[in-house]
Amino acid sequence: MSASKTAKFLVFSLLFVLPFGLGAQEHPEEKDGFKTGDPVDTKTEIKNYIDHHLLDSHDFILWSDAEAGTHTSFPLPIIIFDDGIQVFSSTKFHHGEAVAKSGGNYYKIYHNKIYKTDAAGSITLAEDGHPVNKRPLDFSITKNVFFIFVIALIMFLMFRSMALSYTKKQVPTGFNRLLEPLVIYVRDEIAIPNIGKKKHRKYMGFLLTVFFFIWIVNLMGLTPLGVNVTNSISVTLCLAVITFFIVQFTANKNHWMHIFWMPGVPVIMKIALIPIEVLGMFIKPFALMIRLYANITAGHVVIMSLLGMIFVFKNWIAGPAFFGFTIFISVIELLVAFLQAYIFTLLSALYIGSAVEEHHHDDGFDLSDEVSVTH
Repeated sequence: MSASKTAKFLVFSLLFVLPFGLGAQEHPEEKDGFKTGDPVDTKTEIKNYIDHHLLDSHDFILWSDAEAGTHTSFPLPIIIFDDGIQVFSSTKFHHGEAVAKSGGNYYKIYHNKIYKTDAAGSITLAEDGHPVNKRPLDFSITKNVFFIFVIALIMFLMFRSMALSYTKKQVPTGFNRLLEPLVIYVRDEIAIPNIGKKKHRKYMGFLLTVFFFIWIVNLMGLTPLGVNVTNSISVTLCLAVITFFIVQFTANKNHWMHIFWMPGVPVIMKIALIPIEVLGMFIKPFALMIRLYANITAGHVVIMSLLGMIFVFKNWIAGPAFFGFTIFISVIELLVAFLQAYIFTLLSALYIGSAVEEHHHDDGFDLSDEVSVTH
C-alpha cells in the first residue's frame, strides 16, 4: 500500500473506527433538567431536540435510542483552569447527570457549561435565571473542537497528496483530479480578480484553507453525525478575526490614507469620513461572521423543524409532504454549503485586495476608487 493510500485509510479509520475503539458508553438521556421519559408534549420535545442538536457538547454522541432512553457516545477530555489545570474525562459528568471531582473541587455541567459547585451539585440561580456559580476557564476538547482537528488532518493529507502528485506527474491522478479544478477555480475566479496577478500568490494558502475548511465542515453538518461546527458563533468569529488581521497587517499606506486622511476631498469631509471608515473596518469582519453563522444555522433549523412536523400532524398526508420538503431543503443545503464557502472566500479576497491595491490620484478625486466608503 502506497503512502498516500495509507494516509487516506488512516483518515477514514479515525472517522469511523476511533469512536468505538475509545469505548462506547450508554447513559440515560437528560435535557435541561428532565429525562426523556418525563411526560412532555410533542412540540416541546421537538424544540428541545433542535436546541440540543445545535449546541456543542463535551462528549460525542453516536446515536440515541429514544425508546430505551439511552444514547451511545464516547468521551472527550475536559481541560479547565481552576486552582491549576484540571484534566479528566467527560465520563465523570455522566452526560451532565453526575458531579465531577478533580483536584479537590467539584464541577457540574448546566446548560452545556461547566460550573464550580459542591459535592451535591448545587446550582444557584439569580433572579434572571442565570447561574451565579463560578465558571472556570474551559479549554476542553468539545465535539466541535475534535472535528476541527479531524478536518484539519483531512485537509493536510489531501493537499499533501496533491502536492506530491505534481512531483511525479504533470497531471494529478485519482482523487487529486477533483481537487485540482477547485484549486484553480479559487485562484482564477476569486484570488486573481480581487487581489491581482502580482500579489495573489501570497494569500492563496489562506484562501484555499478557508474555502475547503468551510465547505467540508458544512458538508459534515449535513451527515447523521450531527456535527455543526459553523453553527458555533465562536468558530465563525475566529475565521472573521483571522481575515481582519490579515487585512490590517498587510494593508499598504494608501489603504490607511484612505481611512484616516482621504485624498482629494475637502478637509471637513476628511474629518467626517474618518469615523465612518474606522467603523467600516470592524463591520466587514462582523458581516462575515454573521453571514456564515446565520445561513448554516437557519438551514439546520428548517430541516429539523420539517421533520418535526411529521410527528406533530401524524397523518399519511403530512408525513410524505414534509418528508419531501425535507429532501428538497437538504439538496438546497448542499448548494448552500458550497455557496457559503465561496462567499466567505470571495469577500475575504475582496477585502484583502482593497487593502493592498495601489491607488492613483493623478486625475484628482475619483468616487469609483472609494469603494470602501460605500461598503
